[in-house]
Amino acid sequence: MAPVLHLKDISVAFGGTRLLDGAELSVGEGDRLCLVGRNGSGKSTLLRVLSGAYEPISGSLEIDGRVASMLNVWLGMNSDATGYENIFMRGTIMGLRPKQIAAMVDDICEFADLGDYIYMPLRTYSSGMQMRLAFSVSTSVSADIILMDEWLSAGDANFSEKAQHRLQRMLDNAKIFVVASHDENLIHRTCNKLMRLEHGNMVDYRAL
Repeated sequence: MAPVLHLKDISVAFGGTRLLDGAELSVGEGDRLCLVGRNGSGKSTLLRVLSGAYEPISGSLEIDGRVASMLNVWLGMNSDATGYENIFMRGTIMGLRPKQIAAMVDDICEFADLGDYIYMPLRTYSSGMQMRLAFSVSTSVSADIILMDEWLSAGDANFSEKAQHRLQRMLDNAKIFVVASHDENLIHRTCNKLMRLEHGNMVDYRAL
């Protein structure tokens, strides 16, 4: 079955405040959708609905295909655990089984290029080293559907070029890509559909 994201009349509310009000979208294989709008317009909320982190109070949601959420690459990581242990913790949060993670460990370690630091606690890493590990784990999976809140940055300059190549390859292999962004160059370079949100309401949805 071809992957699909289909939302109809989706609303989300917290503490009496409605964050999304009747959002609708339908994307399928080959679609690259950009969510645009001011901060607080509902972009991140919609991405969290698609990732399964938020449950709508109304509407229907259909998701077919393996989803990789890049909304928080730090989720599941622990500063007191070693880099090696964090690979397994982050991988588990991403929905992988221990055997699947074990099969990817060597590739992740090689790409992160942390040497013996991989066996040291995460709190001993520089911020750039932490980002390299989080990025390497998060981009090690293949997925039908990729969700991203702004284009993922890889941190230190020496790591950045190969990281961007890896991320682009991951996106090229994905069937559906949904990103929230303010970057007009990224929007026109990457996306073929656009949804504009204002105060939780969809005000524009069109092909690019």
